[in-house]
Amino acid sequence: MRGPHNIWRLVRTGATFERTGAMAEVLNALQLPPRLRILARVMGWPWKYLGLKGDPSLPPLTRALTALGPAYIKFGQILSTRPDIVGDELATQLRYLQDKLPPFPTEKARAMIEDELDSPLEALFETFSEPVAAASIAQVHRARLAGSGEDVAVKVLRPGIERAFRRDIDAFYFAAGVIEVLLPRTRRLRPSDVIAHFESVVMGELDLRLETAAAAEFAANTENDPGFRVPRPTWHLSSRSVMTLGWAEGVPLGDNDAIDALGVDRLELGERVIRLFLQHALRDGYFHADMHQGNLKVAANGDLIAYDFGIMGQIDEYTRRVYAEILMGFIRKDYRRVAEVHFEAGYVPADRDIDEFARALRSVGEPIFGMDATHISMARLLNYLFDVTERFGMQTRTELILLQRTMVVVEGVARSLNPAVNIWKVAGPVVEEYIRRNLGPVALARDLARTAQVLGRFGPHLPALAEEALIRLRRPAPPPPPPARLHPLWWFAAGAGTALLAFAAGLLLG
Repeated sequence: MRGPHNIWRLVRTGATFERTGAMAEVLNALQLPPRLRILARVMGWPWKYLGLKGDPSLPPLTRALTALGPAYIKFGQILSTRPDIVGDELATQLRYLQDKLPPFPTEKARAMIEDELDSPLEALFETFSEPVAAASIAQVHRARLAGSGEDVAVKVLRPGIERAFRRDIDAFYFAAGVIEVLLPRTRRLRPSDVIAHFESVVMGELDLRLETAAAAEFAANTENDPGFRVPRPTWHLSSRSVMTLGWAEGVPLGDNDAIDALGVDRLELGERVIRLFLQHALRDGYFHADMHQGNLKVAANGDLIAYDFGIMGQIDEYTRRVYAEILMGFIRKDYRRVAEVHFEAGYVPADRDIDEFARALRSVGEPIFGMDATHISMARLLNYLFDVTERFGMQTRTELILLQRTMVVVEGVARSLNPAVNIWKVAGPVVEEYIRRNLGPVALARDLARTAQVLGRFGPHLPALAEEALIRLRRPAPPPPPPARLHPLWWFAAGAGTALLAFAAGLLLG
């Protein structure tokens, strides 16, 4: 129910930030002018004690987000990968949200597994541990399979998590509707569509059968990628609320000291994170869309291990080509081509001036490429590009939201390993290879071959379609319908009206 009752939830959100002390941290991180900070604090103070108290042992922002619920925790997980936006101190605090949240009782998890898999736990696993990680949606236990003795990770959804998410998303829908009414300029950004996209992603994450399928597909796509591993799922021990995967042994990607102790080159590892993400997005059109440090490990041999496949991104082949050409245009500083791609894809209305748009894109790219590598940011580019496209009436592309968000997260992860990583230098060869394979003569021949295959599949229908079209052409056109006959009363009314108008005109003309 997206009614006014959500006003209370939004008020409570602001009050919780004020009560936990998170409001001051957020305002400082955003570097707002002092006057705005004072105004925000004065407006929030009267509502302070309407907010949730949270866990006093946690830092303020983490305390507020965990108190408010799973949707807010997801937002905090994204911010935890962006020290360049929220600062190193806040980013470190927010990493707590990735896999260190309070778990629910193991007895409850055991009961859920037995109910879902319809077997006693002892018949399924030789050993079953206490929770080893707990995040916003589920927690993980380490177990050993009965019979084979293979170590596995068993993921179990939090009880009541779907209801909690729906409550938060309901409030988000209400907020989006209010924004669209009060600020008409934001309608081009389609806030409600963005929330709908977020809802579809989250609801998919709450069905572990879909995550099991995603893990299997992602593992098959990436099995030949050097330096990258995906644990394989165990299908007969997975269901809607339970998922079983091979155990991923390694150190967390967010622990730089542990990575250094393994002797792994963090500079190369940071570049590998970016390169692998782009390869999966462009080559496969299917990518891990939640690549924060809590979902990545480093094996003893230096391999990058990905897990938690609840949020996966998918883009069609045409969109991949558009995206690659836009990236390549920026890398080569060919702003005219970037503008043409936006117009060809229909991202910018056709009645706008393409040369003016190209100049605006140059104003986005040149300041960034003139920076030192430590300041070249994909997030900064996306922010600048957002401002430019707003001026030219470009609407939000919901199919690219997950891709853009993940790119920002991946950049944050890479910079946590190597602050000096140059994302454009790393992206260049990957994008060039994709364009060479998919936009050249070989790609054109492949597209024509696919077109012929499609026509071949519809071949048996072609004679009937051609015959039907010819029959329609030879069939004489039907005669036009006879003119409608007007009721005699209509003629009487028309005549009376004309007489009255003539009489009135005579009086006026004297």
